[in-house]
Amino acid sequence: MMRLRNLQLDKSVPIPLYFQLKELILSEIKEGRYKIGSMIPTENELSHIFQISRTTVRQAITELVQEGWLYRVKSKGTFVAKPKIEQSFIQALGSFNDQIAQLGRTPHTELLDFEVLEAPEYVAHELNLQPKDKVIYIHRQRFADDEPIVMVKTYLPYEKCRFVLDHDLSRESLYPVLASHDDTQIYKIRRLIEAVDAQDYDIKHLNIRRGQAIQQFISVGYNMYDVPIEYSLARYRGDRNRFEVTISANQTNQAK
Repeated sequence: MMRLRNLQLDKSVPIPLYFQLKELILSEIKEGRYKIGSMIPTENELSHIFQISRTTVRQAITELVQEGWLYRVKSKGTFVAKPKIEQSFIQALGSFNDQIAQLGRTPHTELLDFEVLEAPEYVAHELNLQPKDKVIYIHRQRFADDEPIVMVKTYLPYEKCRFVLDHDLSRESLYPVLASHDDTQIYKIRRLIEAVDAQDYDIKHLNIRRGQAIQQFISVGYNMYDVPIEYSLARYRGDRNRFEVTISANQTNQAK
């Protein structure tokens, strides 16, 4: 708080005061002056320090909470949150391990199931398989710095992908393994994304509370011949991940 007392908002410029305060607090967090888990000054204290209304302070704090930089604890205060993991895989092909490592964190995978079974009806439909065709089922729990952030269930057509069974998917990434054969390398992915409430499954594996948000991804990966090779259901912790999408003018024009 002593540091904040030495800072000022510029009331002579047309930049909203709430936005100036938001950027000031965010800068203090990014520069490490407010550590993860530490409490920031109260709305009353910030209002007094900067001589602005509590409404203005509340707007700045609310946006920082919504963006994942802060979190509130009822009757205790507002605290600095652990930064969310910036996921860019939504718009690019790449392995989970590479994505997490690029963020300076340590990826880790636990393989919960790895077996051959009869394809569920909905999986057979997505992979263009016949009833009772076999699939390879891969169930993984994935971590960043030993923190569970996503559960993934993946199905591969057994006849095309049986070689995958010879690999250790707790140590190897699936896409590079699939890329070792030309007809199973993933060239295109179709994804369906929705927000859902946490279920018992998520509470057990992702260390979250009932009712928290889960970001669910259903993905179908295709080879160079547009044949479906992979069907995956991934459930990401909503409080620990956010996803980046970049749309260019060319993409917008093509969509039209």
